[in-house]
Amino acid sequence: MEDKALLIREACEADLPALIALFAADAVGGHGDTTDPEAFGEYARAFAAIKASTDQTLYVAEFAGEVVGTFQTMNTTSLTGRGSSAMIIEAVQTQADLRGQGIGAAMIEFCVAEARRRCMRLVQLTSNAARKDAHRFYERQGFKASHIGFKMALK
Repeated sequence: MEDKALLIREACEADLPALIALFAADAVGGHGDTTDPEAFGEYARAFAAIKASTDQTLYVAEFAGEVVGTFQTMNTTSLTGRGSSAMIIEAVQTQADLRGQGIGAAMIEFCVAEARRRCMRLVQLTSNAARKDAHRFYERQGFKASHIGFKMALK
């Protein structure tokens, strides 16, 4: 895939069906995503909340007019690191049949460049423990496995 033909842009509401389909096709994530039309309102509400936030942005990777990947960034500032800011990358997804063609790398490079532009201290992400291929991918992109994450499901 030619990098020049891949467009990374902020997601718009018209992208929701394609984004939902990407997440619903993910058998590993276990997030309960579905293309059931009855669930669309939940996705639309989440999209509106992300869009309204000044610290979150949802992106799509588009190739030949088709959404082939997505990711979300969140910017956070904490007192640690002398009040520095960090970018958190979340919900990275590439269309399964197009993995290994540079889409994920382009999305991560976009995030890192944006974080550098904003003078952030670091870029971080989490990855499902079962995604061994993804872990190798992130390591190739320069990430280090430095922390152990914990979750508590509330629903």
